[in-house]
Amino acid sequence: MNVEARKRALVHFYTKVVTPLGYKFTPDEELKDFLLEQEVGLEQKHGVPFCPCQPITGERAHDMTLVCPCIPFHRAHYDYMKRCWCGLFVRQDVTDPDSLPQIPLSEVPRG
Repeated sequence: MNVEARKRALVHFYTKVVTPLGYKFTPDEELKDFLLEQEVGLEQKHGVPFCPCQPITGERAHDMTLVCPCIPFHRAHYDYMKRCWCGLFVRQDVTDPDSLPQIPLSEVPRG
């Protein structure tokens, strides 16, 4: 598999998915490239591009919520953080993604 070509294909596909959800790719090109490369590696190993920052448990139902882009499965959490867990995607209104911390789900207000 040509890694660079696959990363370009993922960018094309992901853009169509995350834009209607109110997200965009991080403007940090180095981070974006690194995370996409990790996803391609996970796709080569597991058959799907899992989020590189979440542990794969082997439980299919759980693991499928980690297939990128996993925003729909974790919407309340990511909307609260204004980013996805790994930072590949940020909300469209974000101008400084480096200022956005990861916040455990247990600290997200329920409501």
